[in-house]
Amino acid sequence: MNSCRFYLSGASPALEYAKADLLHRGCDLAAEPDADVTHLLLPVPAFSSPGILKGGQPLAELLSQLPKTITVFGGDLCDKELSNYRKADFLQDAIYLSQNAAITAHCAVKQLLPHLTCTLHGCQVLIIGWGRIGKCLAQLLRAMGAHVTVATRNTTHRALLPALGYGAVETAKLGGNLLRYRVIFNTAPFPVLSEEQVRQCRPDCRKIDLASQQGIAGEDVLWARGLPGKDAPESSGRLIAATAVRLAATEGTQ
Repeated sequence: MNSCRFYLSGASPALEYAKADLLHRGCDLAAEPDADVTHLLLPVPAFSSPGILKGGQPLAELLSQLPKTITVFGGDLCDKELSNYRKADFLQDAIYLSQNAAITAHCAVKQLLPHLTCTLHGCQVLIIGWGRIGKCLAQLLRAMGAHVTVATRNTTHRALLPALGYGAVETAKLGGNLLRYRVIFNTAPFPVLSEEQVRQCRPDCRKIDLASQQGIAGEDVLWARGLPGKDAPESSGRLIAATAVRLAATEGTQ
């Protein structure tokens, strides 16, 4: 990086760990917003409500103390106050999203284990969705000895899954195959299991929904959103710091 000076603003445990990691890397961090700041690093996601950063500070107030030439880093950077600023949204960065999915998978298993009276070894687990999180979660669960079946609408994915060592089922045909599963994870951000379908699950089935929009109906479903920042803020913070350094280093080559 050439003469980068970061200022971190917003409140989140992950951002505090990001600050520590940036300092460990020898990055130049401003204690207060000043004219020499080149990069503003916000939480991921950045806002608690429109125009208000996590922690309560109005974005407009912060920007008034910084140069117009800064690059803004963070998540969900769609606020109108940022329309004239150069920015990089981590939630649109493929590398960040992939590594964050791996953290999410570990956090999902951490959420599950206190609710199980058995080990994952030999456990029948259903994962709905074969995106980034679904792939990371399937790999992790299989390494722990679980028998993993993946539900996906994509015929190509269903054809490939057995070759990778997973069971495969069409999402639309889940209704008659739920009784066998001890654990169900959903990663698909749309309705996949109705309350009627959920009633077909075994009584001790643990259901965890990881999607941005809840896909499993019912009162006994754990809707677990934003897990990395809550359950693994240190790992999340290190990823935020690494992403900021990587993107700042490549700005001049784009």
